[in-house]
Parts: sequence; C-alpha cells; structure tokens
Amino acid sequence: MKAARLKAAPSFSLETLGAPAIGDDDCRSVMTNPSDPSGRDRIGARSPSPPPEAGLYVVATPIGNLRDITLRALDILGSVHRVYAEDTRVTRKLLDAYGLKPKLAAYHDHSGEGARDEILAALAGGESVALISDAGTPLISDPGFKLVRAAAEAGYRVFPVPGASALLAGLVTAALPTDRFLFAGFLPSKANARREALQAVSAIDATLVFYETGPRLAESLADMAAAFGARQAAVARELTKMFEETRRATLDALAAHYAEDGAPKGEIVVVVAPPLEAPETSDESLDAYLVDALMRLSVKEAAQAAAAELRVSRNRAYARALVLKGGA
Repeated sequence: MKAARLKAAPSFSLETLGAPAIGDDDCRSVMTNPSDPSGRDRIGARSPSPPPEAGLYVVATPIGNLRDITLRALDILGSVHRVYAEDTRVTRKLLDAYGLKPKLAAYHDHSGEGARDEILAALAGGESVALISDAGTPLISDPGFKLVRAAAEAGYRVFPVPGASALLAGLVTAALPTDRFLFAGFLPSKANARREALQAVSAIDATLVFYETGPRLAESLADMAAAFGARQAAVARELTKMFEETRRATLDALAAHYAEDGAPKGEIVVVVAPPLEAPETSDESLDAYLVDALMRLSVKEAAQAAAAELRVSRNRAYARALVLKGGA
C-alpha cells in the first residue's frame, strides 16, 4: 500500500464558520492571536486559576488513571478552604500524588445532616468548599445530591469542575448509539426488584447505561436479555486502568460468557442498545385493528389508538380509518 500524500489543511476563519466578526469571546482572541498572553490567561491556558471565590465546587477526579485529573481540578483542590470526600483514605492517595494538603473531611451517605450543616456553615462564613467522590464525578451514583440541593436553596453558588466519568467513558467505548441515552445507575440487588426496574425502561427509545458489580453481572445480563431481547450490548470494566476491557456482543451471549467465566473484577459499566425496530405493520393488521376500534371510538380516536399501539403514523392510521368508516 502506498503512503498517503500529505495535504495542507484548509484555512478556516471564525467568520467562515459563522462566528461574528467582533466579539468578547476569550477563546476567539486566543485563536486569532495565539501569541497574546492576556488571552491565554483569561481562559486558563497558561496560568493557574485565580483563587476560588466562596461556594461549593463539585470536582471530578480520575476513575483509574491519575493523569486524567484536570489542571483546574488541581488548582481548586489545592486552594479551597476545605475538601470533603466520600472516603478520605482513597482521596489522600490522590492528593499525595500531586503534593496537595488541603483540610480534608468526610462526606458520604452515613454522614447525614451533621456534615451538611458543617459545610453550609463554612459557606456562610465565606469559605470555598470542594466536594469529591472516590472516583469520577460526584452525584453520579455517588453522594452529593442533598448537599448541592441544600447549598443552592441557601443561595450559595455551586461550581462544576468537570472531568472523568465512568458513565461517559463506558458509553463512548461501547460502539452503540450515543445521540440519546439514559443513565439508570445501579440496578436493585434483589432479582424481582431488578426485573421490575428493567421492564420499566425496556421501551425507552435510547441507549441504556447501567453500573453493576462483578458478582451480580451474569444474573443482571440474563435479566436484561429476558426484558430487552436480543439487543447488542457492551460490558466495560477497569476503564482507564491497566486491565481495561470492553466486551461487545448480544445480551444473551454476554450473560453466557460471564456465567461461565465467573465474576470479573473491577467497576463495571453495562451499555445496552436501543430497542430493536419493530417490523412495519401491514395494511391488513392496521385494518383489523381499526375495524375493531371504530366500533367503540370516533375516527380520530381510533386513529390515535392505532398509531400508539401499532407504531404507525397518525396520518396513515387516520386515512385508513376514514376509508373503513365510509365503507361501513
């Protein structure tokens, strides 16, 4: 195979991409004049973030690879008055890796109102407070919602400091549609409750994302196969770590694999494709449904019911209902 010839990239200006010719966008000044240090500084490209103002900072941390921490997260964790973590022992390893020694305390499901009151008091005193979880983005299947709600209701600012997320990492490696997705978190541990939860989301026209544990993985995949049918899916585990793996197959094949192979180690993301497209409803099936519906409903109501039940267009259902009603 011959080597591809290198071609010069086409030149694009902000104006040719539809951006206004004049504006105050900091990114624009950097793009049009990269040598201007003031522009780089305004978007944090070269200089550290300014001292954080009072408020609650929800800070994402790595899900495995320590180098996935963002520069802004390091600035925030190194300069806020306090850092609250899900598990201070886990967080201490991250902070030590970067030489950060903030005032550290625990905030988790068992710390309850006492810790929230302490944090709200700190915010009332004009302090800056960071909230982090053991790994990834706080509040995403991790503690923090009640704290953020309380801070917002009390009138304090809440700042997102985005970064790593197992949810998004698993989604983008699954090779499944990403234009619409639903994150359902952890499924119930008990079988009946888990099956009910799966039935509740089975008809949603979106890619589904779940977190799961190794010991429950095979059973959960089998329940998904029973609830969803032969959909494509992916199991991603140990994301960003040394033994990272993403296995793609149908749900029943994945269930069989992990039932035979045993429970995998590590944190697991399960991604399931949207519902399979139903076969197109034939004219005969549509007519049969409408004939029965027209015995009880008006033309409009029968057409609406057929469209919802058979997943046909309302226009098609209404046109057939008119014909059938006229010939009755």
